[in-house]
Amino acid sequence: MQSDVLDPGLAAVGQPRIDWARRTMPVLAQLTEVFAGQQPLAGLSVAACLHVTPETAGLVGLLTAGGASVQLAASNPLSTQDDIAAALAANPGVTVYARSGLDRDAYYEHLHRALDGGPDLVMDDGGDLVNTLHAERPDLLAGKHGGGVRGGCESTSTGVVRLRRMAAAGSLAFPVIAADASTTRQLIDHTCGTGQSVIDGIIRATHTLLAGKTVVVAGFGPCGRGIAERARGLGSQVIVTEVDPVRALAAIVQGYRVLPMEAAAPAGEVFITATGSPDVIGPAHLEVMRDGAILANAGHFDVEIDVRALAASAVELNPAVRPHADEYVLADGRRLILLAEGRVVNLVAAEGSPPAAMDVSFAVQALALTWLASGEAVPAAGVHAVPAAIDTQVAGLALAALGARIDVLTPAQQEYWESWRQGS
Repeated sequence: MQSDVLDPGLAAVGQPRIDWARRTMPVLAQLTEVFAGQQPLAGLSVAACLHVTPETAGLVGLLTAGGASVQLAASNPLSTQDDIAAALAANPGVTVYARSGLDRDAYYEHLHRALDGGPDLVMDDGGDLVNTLHAERPDLLAGKHGGGVRGGCESTSTGVVRLRRMAAAGSLAFPVIAADASTTRQLIDHTCGTGQSVIDGIIRATHTLLAGKTVVVAGFGPCGRGIAERARGLGSQVIVTEVDPVRALAAIVQGYRVLPMEAAAPAGEVFITATGSPDVIGPAHLEVMRDGAILANAGHFDVEIDVRALAASAVELNPAVRPHADEYVLADGRRLILLAEGRVVNLVAAEGSPPAAMDVSFAVQALALTWLASGEAVPAAGVHAVPAAIDTQVAGLALAALGARIDVLTPAQQEYWESWRQGS
């Protein structure tokens, strides 16, 4: 199989960027040494649909060090970095199908090409690869070795929702680990990484001063909480919108105003959606927003802001007033600024979560794949949580890299807690 990248010559530009990212990915470095010795993925083929960034290169390097061959397709053409795609394609055992700015048809053609070899394992970011595999390539579910796809890993909450629907309908043919929900990933990648990178994307796209502005954050899950914390840290007045009473209460006791979107819409100056749900910002909200309001989506798919309604209500579109900032002029003269076409703003307008955050996230996913590949207590077809032992292992590696030490229970303390767990 031959890679499809924009320009193989860009590898010379991309490789130093990959090397830079790896400097702050010590967990993957530790695991790469282990994988190279143990070869837990020897002879296995991994089809992956991921953002093509320097951080992803660290994960691909870990998988190939463990003996796997990797067929990588981009999970979002707007986030694809062509120099990184070229650098990855230059590595033995790696085939890359990724070009920035591809249309929908070319995007799905790349997914099919990543699947053509008949993967043993899959890694997905949003659910498109697994959905395409089941809907359009059921012949591959039998697997080239006759045993079927052993399992997969999904790295977004949106993708997990799609997979749970498939599982409920009885159509998901193999076990998938919901890496998105792991404790370490939510703490480091979502709250810290996404929180920082979303704000970074908004500032890069608009060069706006957030101090003193009213920022509306839709959703107070791990990502929304991280975004709200960092917006407040830059001096913004933050309003949170929620549908979950527990999360809404958490926002209030952490000092945020909580309002429904209909009340927040006329008050906000910057709007950031982080829910995964469609139509969080709809026509009624757009009608009452201030002139110059900035709209950004942190979620995986471009459904949280009703972009079609915004386009239909506009009398003029000034595309790319700044890179990744489109100005929609409404009939009453108000201007609404949509960032990154309503797509995942931190990966389109910025570079996504920093390497140190993705270090932990990708370690969880790689260990989940090796657990599935091992054949030890492999779960039935369906969506499953990351085994607690993997979270603990990754946290331990991260602490070691940071030079941190923690206490250890004494035998007496251990006995006490074991008795407590057993109710005696």
